[in-house]
Amino acid sequence: MKSTASETKPHQVVIVGGGFGGLYAAKALGKTQHVEVTLIDKRNFHLFQPLLYQVATGKLSPGDISSPLRAILSRYRRVRVLMDTVIDIDPEQQQVTLNHTTLPYDTLIVATGVSHHYFGHDQWAEAAPGLKTLEDALEMRKRIFGAFEAAEKESDPERRRAWLTFVVVGGGPTGVELSGALAELASHTLKDEFHHIDTTETRILLLEGLDRVLPPYPAKLSAKAAVALKDLGVTVQTQSLVTDIDDDVVTVRQGDRTEQIRAKTILWAAGVRASAMGKVLAARAGAQLDRVGRVMVNPDLSLPGQPNIFVVGDLAHFAHQVDGAASPEEKQPLPGVAPVAMQQGAYVAKLIQQRLQGNDLPAFHYNNAGSLAVIGHHEAVVNMGRLKLSGLPAWLIWIFVHIYFLIEFDNKLLVMIQWLWSYFTRKGGTRLITWEESRLDEPVVVEQPPQGVIAAESPHSPGKLKAPLVAES
Repeated sequence: MKSTASETKPHQVVIVGGGFGGLYAAKALGKTQHVEVTLIDKRNFHLFQPLLYQVATGKLSPGDISSPLRAILSRYRRVRVLMDTVIDIDPEQQQVTLNHTTLPYDTLIVATGVSHHYFGHDQWAEAAPGLKTLEDALEMRKRIFGAFEAAEKESDPERRRAWLTFVVVGGGPTGVELSGALAELASHTLKDEFHHIDTTETRILLLEGLDRVLPPYPAKLSAKAAVALKDLGVTVQTQSLVTDIDDDVVTVRQGDRTEQIRAKTILWAAGVRASAMGKVLAARAGAQLDRVGRVMVNPDLSLPGQPNIFVVGDLAHFAHQVDGAASPEEKQPLPGVAPVAMQQGAYVAKLIQQRLQGNDLPAFHYNNAGSLAVIGHHEAVVNMGRLKLSGLPAWLIWIFVHIYFLIEFDNKLLVMIQWLWSYFTRKGGTRLITWEESRLDEPVVVEQPPQGVIAAESPHSPGKLKAPLVAES
């Protein structure tokens, strides 16, 4: 650290990433004297990722779970927000390189998160989108509601069945929440809105490679979640490994048995890998990475040998905390969930404040308040230490926690109104299918149409169109 609180030159803190970790660090440092903060993100908004699946299934609109970073941080006069991308870091010169400029730093906080991980099969990304960004959620929404529209027009029973088959890969919280929301959508929200198909006949399959859904949860809660999903109409297949995704067919292996599932809509919730910034830190700052690219950090979240570079949130591999009876050999990194990122961002901010006064802090310790996953209409599971709940009480706790952590008041009010309306009517939300306006009246040419298929399809078809989405209301 080069600066002290007694010097007139402000201590320059650069934060890369406006997610939970970066935002909480910026807010904590925003009123600190002798500190100037620059927060850099390639988007101009903070996204409440835990509710992305509700955008994907039309329950909420993008604006309900997004807040402009400048609006959130406007009252912090020492915080500067830049919409840009960091492409390099120079620890010796203590500067970061953006697209068209460089910025000096005294302390650097990297909080760039993770993206989808297809376990060596990146070619599956086109057929099976993941759910990490707002763009991902809108792409999913387009495919989900487009599938029902295509099924309504389809006269061939086998093809109609494929349009009404949804495969969700991954039985963690995201997969469970997504498949439960799909089941409610088909059985209640869209029921009676179509006249040539019965949406209640929609087939939803949740595939999990391990022996139960929600593997991080206690076995009893996992079992209750599986029962709740079954009651909603979701078919749960555990110990099922996806070995191939090709031409609207998912190949699944269960032990010695292989099954092929024909589905027009395949959604990925099976794994994550670290952002590219991890590789930059490895090359430029000597950071060590784990098998999915997360950065191995010290107990104070700094990089080994780089005391003024910190990594927080999903990008950090923090394995220094042992709870309960776990032995050092059993240490696992903290999970990539919002509360971890929030606490880490706040901790690093406090550590910087203490260092500027010549003090230090003990190692970071995550206070685990528990984990929650919603399954459907007044169905959820909650694991909070000795408190393990399911059903309506868990669902009410889930609602309270998510409303509480939404960033701005107007977001909280909008989401509360949407949820209340949805609870009593099973309707509402934003069920729009959007295409690029300039191409709405143009045919989309299929480069190599299969035999017997016409060489152009309507741009309103949800098939393989790759046009970007228009702005949301």
